[in-house]
Amino acid sequence: MSYFTENKGFDTLSATSENRPQPMLEARGLTKSFGGLMATKNVSLHVNPGESLGIIGPNGAGKTTLLNLLTKEITPDQGSVFLNGNCIDRLSIHKRVLAGLARTYQVPRPFHDLTIQEHIRVGMMPDGLFDMLLHGADDEKELKIAESVGLGGERAQQYPYELAMGDLRRLELVRTLATEPSILLLDEVFAGLTVKEIDQISELLTNRRATHSTTYMIVSHDLKALEPLVDRVVVINFGEVMTEGTFREVVADTDVQNAYLGTGWEQE
Repeated sequence: MSYFTENKGFDTLSATSENRPQPMLEARGLTKSFGGLMATKNVSLHVNPGESLGIIGPNGAGKTTLLNLLTKEITPDQGSVFLNGNCIDRLSIHKRVLAGLARTYQVPRPFHDLTIQEHIRVGMMPDGLFDMLLHGADDEKELKIAESVGLGGERAQQYPYELAMGDLRRLELVRTLATEPSILLLDEVFAGLTVKEIDQISELLTNRRATHSTTYMIVSHDLKALEPLVDRVVVINFGEVMTEGTFREVVADTDVQNAYLGTGWEQE
């Protein structure tokens, strides 16, 4: 049974149109300003079930602000967010995670005094704290989740200070995956990684999508790493949606090249 059939802290409003299927996640007219700075302006976009959507644009374009609005880490001045056809404007961060919406951060935020396995335990708590207190932690499940991102076995007892950046990214991912999200928002998941580490994270995301039908929204400046992972790309510039399309359509757009990629940019 889904969170929405068990709880009444949301508005049941259709997020569909007659021309397309119901999106898993939809933003309608999200607008947010900080003082005189317009961070996002009337941003509307959607992600379909099972889709992987890329979000690209220059530094300061409003990409991370968009993720913060979707998860309610900040509250929009205007606009609404829908999850599986339900308006979730009144849901807190915690309840959005329970409903299946989770994210990672551009800068990993580990608990420095917890092991990898304990991070997973924390991730599992929002939906199972009472059961955990009643029956104890599920070590087998925790270790299985750790193994799924290459942090299983003895590695599950390591602390963040023992990890390289690539493994800190894995830790950020595994803590989020422990919440069993239906849609995962990834903020610069490839930042600071080596080519080998990027390939490993890409393989992890691809396998997760294939085995769990996970839906993704991926913010990234690394277009080479992003291309094979996404079905569609949205370009944000100056807080507004500039254009959208397939990866190849977007990078071939002259306006996108002038605003973000550079006029001499070419695909390899």
